[in-house]
Amino acid sequence: MRNIIRIGTRSSALALWQANYVADTLRKHYPQCKVELVHHSTKGDRILEKPLAEIGGKGLFTEELEASMRDGSIDLAVHSLKDMPTELPEDLVLGAITERETPCDALVSPKYKTLDQLPQGAKVGTSSLRRQAQLLNQRPDLQVSVLRGNVQTRLNKLETENFDAIVLAEAGLKRLGLESVVTQTFTSDEMIPAVGQGALGIECRKDDTEMLDMLSVLHDENTMWATRGERSFLRQLEGGCQVPMGVHGTIYKGQLTLKAIIASLDGKNCFEGELSGPKEKADMLGRNLAKALYEEGGKAIIDDLVERGVLK
Repeated sequence: MRNIIRIGTRSSALALWQANYVADTLRKHYPQCKVELVHHSTKGDRILEKPLAEIGGKGLFTEELEASMRDGSIDLAVHSLKDMPTELPEDLVLGAITERETPCDALVSPKYKTLDQLPQGAKVGTSSLRRQAQLLNQRPDLQVSVLRGNVQTRLNKLETENFDAIVLAEAGLKRLGLESVVTQTFTSDEMIPAVGQGALGIECRKDDTEMLDMLSVLHDENTMWATRGERSFLRQLEGGCQVPMGVHGTIYKGQLTLKAIIASLDGKNCFEGELSGPKEKADMLGRNLAKALYEEGGKAIIDDLVERGVLK
């Protein structure tokens, strides 16, 4: 067995929490191994003045880490699963998916307790077209503005850029010990989460069988099946950050239920659907739900995004 494991990670506080969680688990199970973190800066970290959808392309937060895996300078990379493209390079694989933290979105506001309490025309910040569309569906009067940066940067901008509220993933706040700032947690019915939100994806080389075996201590079977269905939905629609869509999988007694939404940017047109079946049919369930919502009205939304240059 190897005597050193090098973990590639981005340098934000949240990314380091996630990488340290993986490192600590590996140290506990393989005490003879030295585990090191190797910091990386990705394209998504460097370009902060544009919305993710505008930057375009896939792998905004993963490409540099994948290059390091290929040249052997790291053995694995820890990602927020929601940042991972649904199609991985042929030589790399998802070696483990961790048990999911809460998948929900959270409202943070210095003055108001809930979305309903925000004043008419309130300024709300988010980095996500999915959140924007669902916010405007509930509150068409809101002024939704782009908010990029790591968790702490976004919390700072809440004050410095005069937002009435911001919306971000609750999992990141909890991991950083910041759950006390949350003023409202949206249930997955009130705001359908992003694909894979709350779970970590651990990527490694496909031919590194020893590493794959070692990663089994971090793998959670139910989270894998739920997110597999979610990622299948996204893959079918070929949507990255540019499509306002959400999908959330839950498992109960071996049955996977997927609930999804495709929405127009202004939130006026929302198409929602739900599909259940055996968890082992996750890929098929995700594909079929995506096809159903596409036919129901998603196609018109996606065609409009292409016409307006939002989708490249």
